[in-house]
Amino acid sequence: MHKILIVGSGDVARRILPYLAGRFRVFALLRNASKLADWRNAGALPVLGDLDQRGSLKRLGGLADIILHLAPPPAQGTRDTRTRHLLAALGASKSLPRRLIYVSTTGVYGDCGGAEIDETRRLNVESPRAGRRVDAEQTLRDWGRRTGVTVSILRAPGIYAADRLPLERLKNGLPMLLDADDVYTNHIHADDLAAACVAAIRHGRANRTYNVVDDSDLKMADYFVQVADAFGLPHPPRLSRVQAAEVLSPMQLSFMRESRRIGNQRLKKELKLRLAFPATVDGIADALKGSASCS
Repeated sequence: MHKILIVGSGDVARRILPYLAGRFRVFALLRNASKLADWRNAGALPVLGDLDQRGSLKRLGGLADIILHLAPPPAQGTRDTRTRHLLAALGASKSLPRRLIYVSTTGVYGDCGGAEIDETRRLNVESPRAGRRVDAEQTLRDWGRRTGVTVSILRAPGIYAADRLPLERLKNGLPMLLDADDVYTNHIHADDLAAACVAAIRHGRANRTYNVVDDSDLKMADYFVQVADAFGLPHPPRLSRVQAAEVLSPMQLSFMRESRRIGNQRLKKELKLRLAFPATVDGIADALKGSASCS
């Protein structure tokens, strides 16, 4: 039975576990000992370690045939030291994994002015967090070419799910941009991202990137309106970009500066993934149905 190590044991990782049960022996890297029992009960073999502490990762070398790397970079700096620590630990063993799948972000494309793009688009780093992602991608690509490990990179946009909808923002009446100033955004349901990770185990090509986005073609405010209409909430107020700069935080505004419409043909043709939620309206409807059944 092949062995898989999940690095970055969060929500998407938990959604991946059911796909792997009975087919793989699954290890999960955890830095919080209080979560050991929870992951063990879910069917994974927990391994304690902290990507920020290189010395704590010694057990990872030779542990698994396949690595699912879902951990984000550090919050500061220009380099992804966590990825570098992980690769150092894996490289300390003569037995390297056969495959590594890394979940990156579509933020590496920067602002595309609303243009339709695919994986061939030149990267355009416009924020420190995107820069750290590019550093991780380049480090992994170089490592894959040098070692012969098949490295596949999945670039994901805004991840949503029933418990990851902007309901509080809508209830609080936080504004969105007027249509003339608004940006195109891209989305993927957490379940579809999990399925894409599993598809990449079978079909991911070496040093190949895949945009893991759904088929939606929406501006940011349109997505919020979809959620508002589904849950019976008021539409967000709309402001010009100048007005929004006076009331929104720099972090909130940063997500309103980049506009792109990302294609997903590689996801469908090469990874052979059929999306469970092809559009945001499908995922929102599923969340509403689940909410109704719990009430």
